[in-house]
Amino acid sequence: MRDLTKAEEQVMQVLWKIRKGFVKDILEHFDDPKPAYNTVSTIVRILQDKGFVTHKAYGRTHEYIPLVTKNEYSKSHLNTFVNDYFSNSFEKMVSFFAKEKSISLKEMEEIMKIMDNEVKKQKLKK
Repeated sequence: MRDLTKAEEQVMQVLWKIRKGFVKDILEHFDDPKPAYNTVSTIVRILQDKGFVTHKAYGRTHEYIPLVTKNEYSKSHLNTFVNDYFSNSFEKMVSFFAKEKSISLKEMEEIMKIMDNEVKKQKLKK
């Protein structure tokens, strides 16, 4: 899956939130100063060319609908990030954040609970 620019990702975040919408609907979700209508319109067409959105035409107006879910993009983006920065090792990534004190003790405990539950689930599958 292709990476998105920051502007494309901002538009996709809005579309994921509202599920579908016209350019004016997307603009409503931006903080002031809002980008120009034509800027958002151009970004949405780029997203369509990249296969992230489709549209329904109502005359000259288009309603845009995400084709890629937020979860699908997050998974792909995270896998690329882990591969590029941590030699494709989630262990190295978690270790990095733990050592940099980017993860609080409470968060580490929660991660450990989640991992423990996943280990139990996987053992039951075998």
